[in-house]
Formats: sequence, structure tokens, C-alpha cells
Amino acid sequence: MALRLKSFGVVAVALLVAGCAGNTHDLLNKTTVTVPASDIAATHEIFVASTRQKAVKDPRQVFDGDRSLTTSFARVDVTVPKSHQVGNIERAKGSANSNPTKDFAATDVTFYEGAPQFAKAVGADIAMRGDRALVFVHGFNNGFDDGIYRLTQIAHDTKYPGTPVLFSWASSAKTTGYIYDKDSSTAARDDLEATLRMLAKTRVKSIDIIAHSMGTWLTMEALRQLAITGDRDLGGKLGYVILASPDIDVDVFKKQMIRYGKPDKPFAVLLSGDDRALKLSSFISGDKPRVGDYGDAADLASYGVSVVDLTKTKGGDGGLNHAKFADNPFLVQLLGDRLRTPAGLAADENPAQLANIGQGLGKVVGSAAEVIITTPFKVLTIATGG
Repeated sequence: MALRLKSFGVVAVALLVAGCAGNTHDLLNKTTVTVPASDIAATHEIFVASTRQKAVKDPRQVFDGDRSLTTSFARVDVTVPKSHQVGNIERAKGSANSNPTKDFAATDVTFYEGAPQFAKAVGADIAMRGDRALVFVHGFNNGFDDGIYRLTQIAHDTKYPGTPVLFSWASSAKTTGYIYDKDSSTAARDDLEATLRMLAKTRVKSIDIIAHSMGTWLTMEALRQLAITGDRDLGGKLGYVILASPDIDVDVFKKQMIRYGKPDKPFAVLLSGDDRALKLSSFISGDKPRVGDYGDAADLASYGVSVVDLTKTKGGDGGLNHAKFADNPFLVQLLGDRLRTPAGLAADENPAQLANIGQGLGKVVGSAAEVIITTPFKVLTIATGG
């Protein structure tokens, strides 16, 4: 009984913390806000493939949390303020207008009439930006606005040298919607697979994927489907696959990896033993461990992945510790260093090359922090300060 009460306490705390993160807000302002160009650091064009329905009740949300049986395509232009701090998403509170001088602000939305028109537009952007694309698959309890702003922040802070593409599935953006979200992510598997195939048909040379939380389940299912068809690496165009805080049952993940086979370039699994959101997920799932807080890195690595343990680094999401990869300034820079190089955390990469990534960045997170990387062949500890 005492153990059960303790578990209930974990759930209660997690709900209280997570409840602040998933409320859907309007993406577009009620009125146009004009600011001096000198106040804007950059404007990012975020291409979108979504299995959400278009928002009819409040068009300023653009897409809502209801499921669509077809994929919609769009592009959202987002400005980043000059005052932006690495790892942060500066946002207006509630339904207030975004102020581009201090907030991320969506300034324009373009809708495409079907996959061919979208493929032409995104293909042209890929060709212009260096023949690379970064696909971001968001997680549980995310509104459309959350995904747009998170990918904008990742692309901006990592200085990604390619085209950002958001795959936005129909999350309800409610902490009580876990089962609905799981079903929505499952329903979107074919759509993500089709989107990846579409991108591979452009002149793109590398398709990188960052998936977060429940989005990792969706991503692994789509990759599994690609493997079943005999095209697991998209004709050699699959680049980095980064699975951040994976909300996947450990046994399910192992079966997914067995079906996929050991990747030529190991997938990166970013986990943290203090991830409170995954403690909640584990409780809901019968107290079974999730990949994102699993304690046996060597076990995971044996399936052909590189495990990056972030437990000793700080999170920036109010103690939830579920998005360290994107909100910890050091880790964002670490991620950027990887994304700006040719794809693949190769199994035979010199450990000294990996260690050098952390040099000069340690003071960002404090002298006690470290990142432990477990590959299929070696274990490396990167001290991030001191």
C-alpha cells in the first residue's frame, strides 16, 4: 500500500507540473504587429505535414486537436526575437498577441492543395538550403502551436543548415488525453511514412529526424514499416535519427529494433533517469519502464543505438526534465554540433572527436554535470564543466 501511495504521489506531481505545458494557444495574432527589423533575429519557414483537422472554431489556431483521415500541408513563417536566449521559447501568455520584439511570433501561414504542391514547394526549399531536411515529430500533450515553436527554436538554436519540416499529429494537448494521444499517434503511422517517402523523392541528400516523447513511438513505427517494405533507410537518404525522451515500452522498443535491424548509423536515444513525465507514463502503463528513463544503457545499445544519458544535466521545463535536449543550452549546442556535420554517430568514430564536442561549453550547465554516451562498442563520459 505504501508503494502504491508513493506511485500515486508521483502521478499527482507530474499532472500538476505537466498541466502548465500543454494548453493550446492561438498561433496567429488577432491583429498585425509591426516591429523594426532590427528587433528580429531571424525568420524561419516551417513546412508542415499534419494529421490534425484545420481549426474551424478558432482559425487562429490553424490546426486543432481533432484527427483527420488525410494529411494536410502548410508552411508557417515564424520570427525569433533578437532578445531570444538559447533553449528558451519566449511566448505570450494566454490569448495575448505575440510581441515579435520579445516573443516567437507566427507571421504568416500558407496552405498547399495536396501532396504534389507541397512536395514542389518543400523540394525547392531543400535545394536552396543545402539538400538537407530536418523532420521533427512532437510528443504527447502538444498543441499545433507547441510543435511549431519548438521546431523553430531547435532550428534556430542549432543553426540547422537545411529545411525544417514539422510532422504534427493530432494530440489533444490535454494531460488527461494520454490514451487519445496514443491512438492519434498510432493512426498517423502511414502518414509519417508517406511524408518521409515524399521528402526522399526530392533532391534531398539527408533526412534527419528528431522525435520527442510519444512522437518517438510514432517514428519507430514508421521506420519499422519502411523496413518491412525493404527501404528502411529511404534509399540511403536517412540521416540522423534522434529519439529524445522516448515514451516507448522497453520491450516494444526492442521488438521494433529487431524488426528494423541494427542501423548502419546508430540511432541516438536521449534518456534521463529523472524524467518525471515518463514516470507518469510508466505508472499509466502498468509500472513498466519506458525507454526514456531506462537504467540499462548497455542493454539498449546492444540493439544498435547510441544511448546518451542526460540524468546529470539540468532541465529547463520547471522540474519535469522531459525536454532537456532542447531547453538545456549546453545540450542544444551539443545537438547543433552534431546536426551541422554529416549524418551519423558512427560506431567507429574516434572517442576523442566526441569528447571535443563538450569542450568550451561546460560552464553553461555547471561543473557537476556530465553526459554519458554508450554506443554499441564503447562508453564515453563527457564532462560538461569543471
